Amino acid sequence: MDKARKKTGLLQKTSRIFVMLSFLLMCCSTVVLYFYVRHILQQEIEEELYAITDRIETSLQQGEAPYSMPPVIEVVEAAATGQKILRDTLLYDDTQGKMELFRELVSFRTAGNRTYRITVRDYVLESQKILAAIIFSYVLIIALVFILLFYLNRAGNAYLWRPFFETLEKIGNFSLIDKEPLKLQDPDIREFSQLNKQVKTLTEKVRDDYRNLKQFTEDVSHELQTPLSIIQMKVDNIINSAPLSDEQYKQLTSIQKDIKRVTQMNKGLTLLTKIENNQFNLVREIDLSEMIRDKIADFEGLSNDKIELVCRDTLVVKMDYHLAEILCNNLISNAIKHCSDTGNIRVETTFLTLTVINPGDRAIVHADQVFERFYRENNSVRSTGLGLAIVKKICDLYQFDIAYAFVKNMHVFTVTVPGDPVLLSVKTPKAKL
Repeated sequence: MDKARKKTGLLQKTSRIFVMLSFLLMCCSTVVLYFYVRHILQQEIEEELYAITDRIETSLQQGEAPYSMPPVIEVVEAAATGQKILRDTLLYDDTQGKMELFRELVSFRTAGNRTYRITVRDYVLESQKILAAIIFSYVLIIALVFILLFYLNRAGNAYLWRPFFETLEKIGNFSLIDKEPLKLQDPDIREFSQLNKQVKTLTEKVRDDYRNLKQFTEDVSHELQTPLSIIQMKVDNIINSAPLSDEQYKQLTSIQKDIKRVTQMNKGLTLLTKIENNQFNLVREIDLSEMIRDKIADFEGLSNDKIELVCRDTLVVKMDYHLAEILCNNLISNAIKHCSDTGNIRVETTFLTLTVINPGDRAIVHADQVFERFYRENNSVRSTGLGLAIVKKICDLYQFDIAYAFVKNMHVFTVTVPGDPVLLSVKTPKAKL
């Protein structure tokens, strides 16, 4: 199974894109500026070399004596003329006492009957220093501007997207059981305004559908419960009043059990619906260890199986009291129904866990389906198939973890409370739009 990709916040994502694009632009512009400024500086040096050469040639034509100023200017007589040469050269500079890099222009000029070789040089290092200073200043300014723009862009995005985040927060806090309509602002951004209108329309529709479904479920449960009670009463009257044959008694008893099963199934489905709709909001602190002790005392009078309680630590949770009773009843009832004759049922509580253990002949074949509705391992045990499904729903509601295992011919159901159970409370479910 692939690992879920880590989600990034909208502002963080836009800021990251801004940083990446700005950094790329800064690097590209710095490279372009470097080559452009270097070209300009080199062009300036060459223009200066040509200007000095022209002045020297003019002075030679006017009959002035040639002069030299090594290593910057050298004017010497040459045997013949040659081509102009423009190049970089490395010479020893007496004034600096080290080898220096020069840009050199060599030309030839005839004045009178003599030919002169004119060599003019300029320091390359000076232009490199200027280039480095320009690039450094540019990078510094761009970096400061980038930092300023980053925070301005982040603040601007936060302000621009604020209506969206407010709507997102309202949707996250939206609950189907609230009677108040979802109050959303009307922002001046057209797209956000349309979004809020659509969200408001959708939430109202979802809330209406929820009310209708809730009403339908309650009506169906009530309408089914009434005729079932009447049928049950009439069957009881027939059994108790009229003389019946064995076959008739057997059939009426079977009808009576089926009616009871349908009644329990109706109650179980209604309970599941109420749990899913979060209609149990009376959360209180409950000593689950003490409740288990009371339930075991009740079941011992109804069952021949011996139930042993091992209380290693007190298990205290925050949940609805009625749901806590159903959780304990269903786990113990399930253990009694599927307990073999080879041992006793054991219930253990620790600070974070509730474990119900009962002996069994073999492991459940489809262990992954044990908490699904209407799942029954075999039809020999008369059950609605909803008991463990209700337990799973209750655990999901309060973020408990429930697991099944078959260890050494023992069925083991373990309910684990995450973190500090005393501080745990149910979260109101949000609407899934």
